[in-house]
This record gives sequence, structure tokens and C-alpha cells, in this order.
Amino acid sequence: MHIITRKRLLEFSKKHPDSIESLDRWYRIVKQSNYNSFAELRKTFPKADQVGKITVFDIGGNKYRLIAYIVYPAKRIYIRHILTHPEYDKGKWKE
Repeated sequence: MHIITRKRLLEFSKKHPDSIESLDRWYRIVKQSNYNSFAELRKTFPKADQVGKITVFDIGGNKYRLIAYIVYPAKRIYIRHILTHPEYDKGKWKE
């Protein structure tokens, strides 16, 4: 899968150094995968949720949320937000 953009992962991990390992693991797994559907993705990430057209990943033992838009036919993942759990709970990412 082509991830757009890794820069968001790096920026977030600078602010939250304890997220580096988890975000890097997520990146390496997704980069080497070719998911055709959300059902396939859930085999690797069973805690991922579909919220409308958006996919929400639990990162770092549910401490962070990675919010992405995935275009399965094009093999692209657009990272929309990476949030702490309290930021995610506020729901502003849905706007």
C-alpha cells in the first residue's frame, strides 16, 4: 500500500515520542501489504473500525488513533489525523 503521507507519522512521533515504535510498526506492516477490502485489513488489524468512509486504527495499545481514508483499488492510504485518545474522543476529526 502507498501511504500518503509518512510525514504526519514523523511529526506526531516528535510530539509524542512514546508513539514512535507503534507508528513505525504500523507503517512497516501497511507498506508491505496489499489490502483489497476492509475485511482483509481486519485480518491484520482486528481492532480497526470503519466509520463511514474512514478507517480508524488503534495505535500503541489504544493510546492513540490513526485516522485514514483508504482507496483499496488504488492501494493508497491517506493519513487524515493521528490523535491521542482524548483528542479522538472530542470528535472534531469527524468535521
